[in-house]
Amino acid sequence: MRHLPGDQLIPDANVVFDRTLEIAATPEAIWPWLVQLGKGRAGWYLPARVERIIPARRRGARRVSCQSQTLSVGECIPDYGGRGAELEVASISAPRVLVYRSERHRAAFSWALILTPISPDRTRVDLRFRGRINSTGWRYRAIVRIGELFDRATTELMLRGLRERVAP
Repeated sequence: MRHLPGDQLIPDANVVFDRTLEIAATPEAIWPWLVQLGKGRAGWYLPARVERIIPARRRGARRVSCQSQTLSVGECIPDYGGRGAELEVASISAPRVLVYRSERHRAAFSWALILTPISPDRTRVDLRFRGRINSTGWRYRAIVRIGELFDRATTELMLRGLRERVAP
């Protein structure tokens, strides 16, 4: 597994999920969409056909918002996952790297969003979730399996929604 920014936050991770998608756009064109992600900001992006079944107030933004373009290390944004769930900005390097960290239910995790140009008009978007959970045995295996399914479903949809917004 290749090293990505944010890996050092959970050096002893026992759960790692990687997702990648290429988008026909530059990192500079994608970056504003990543910065505004989050509950209470632009939401979490989904493809239009999926969003049709979601109440309008819960749909992700379809435009870049000037009010949601600032983020700094240490800033916390609300997240789904329970009352008080937040993602803290651990690292930010525009227009390439945005790394969050959080802790929930005694499990620490990081979530890195990395933009890498692969040609003048194409970018690889890497999302890496790294976590450390304390469970073992069958409970560990069940948590990882369910987590992997949930991560795959939500992240794949979010990446497709991002691509739809950036490169319509």
